[in-house]
Formats: sequence, structure tokens, C-alpha cells
Amino acid sequence: MVLAGGQSRRMGGGDKALLDLGGRPMVAHVIDRLGVVPTAISANGDPDRFAAFGLPVLPDPIPGWLGPLAGVLAGMGWAAVQGIPRIVTAAADTPFFPRDLAARLAAADAPVAMAVHDGDDHPAFAAWDVSLHDTLRQSLADGDRRVRAVMERLGVARIAFAGRDPFFNVNTPEDLALVRRRLATGDAWT
Repeated sequence: MVLAGGQSRRMGGGDKALLDLGGRPMVAHVIDRLGVVPTAISANGDPDRFAAFGLPVLPDPIPGWLGPLAGVLAGMGWAAVQGIPRIVTAAADTPFFPRDLAARLAAADAPVAMAVHDGDDHPAFAAWDVSLHDTLRQSLADGDRRVRAVMERLGVARIAFAGRDPFFNVNTPEDLALVRRRLATGDAWT
């Protein structure tokens, strides 16, 4: 599940996921790195903007821009219908995360597994048991939108990843310029 439902305020609005990165939309890099089928995109607004990817586009099931947990909830609902017991999430603005992310998170023996790098949690990169759907929905209904706090309550395992800032995300025009330069010079993350 690619989480692309943010409002991109620090970027000045629009769809960060569709910004060009090396001749392809940033979200294309994320989809390739996830490497799992089936995949869906969590995004609000007109789903046709993602039509070129041929993937389901899932809006938040609860209105009000409740953040990434609403996207996770959308993914859980979609996966449950297909009989998928666990989803893996990745942020659409982080194009160079580890290629083994989905496999390592999905294999964790916990209801929720979260990526960690150098002691820093990266909650957008997680595996979630779909059976947590109703509990997550209730957390959102109760006003709890704090991703780490919800993960802790549900039972999270932290899975460590190494490498050169593998969870660097593109939040600002300066971040985008940096990843474009690094990609163009061959100094990109692998």
C-alpha cells in the first residue's frame, strides 16, 4: 500500500507522488521498490491522476484528512475483501527505501512491524495485520491519530534497516532538488 494521501503543504501543495524524479513520477520508484502484488495507492481527491499505474486508488474511509492511519485503514479494508491477511505500507515521498522492506516487515512476528534506521522510527513503513481494522477504526473515531502511539498499543515490533538514510523523504523543493542531483550524478541511494 503506497501512502499518497497527504496535502504536501511543505512542498507548496499538489501531488508530491507525481513529481518527476529521473524521468518517472516519484510514486513509480516507490511501487517498484515495494515489489509486491497486489498493490494499491491510498490517496484522496481525483483517482484518475494515478490511472497510468493501473492500481486501485483508495480514498480515506473517514473524511477530514486524518493522516496516515486513515490510509492504513483504507488499505486494511481493501485487503480484507481480497483475503489478504497483512498489508505493508510505504510513503509515496520516500523513493529510495530498502528493496527488502516488504519481505522483512511482512515476516515479523507481531501484529504491527515498523521500520527503524539508526534508532529512528519510520511509522509510514510498516506491516499491519488486517485483523486490526476495527481496532484502528475505533482509535481514529476516538481521535487518536498518533501513529506511533497506536502502533505501541496494538503491539509493534521494530525492524532495523541499515544504509545511507534509506528513509529520506521529499518534503520540500530543496529535498526534491537534492534527490534529483543525487540520482543524476549516480550518488543516489541503492
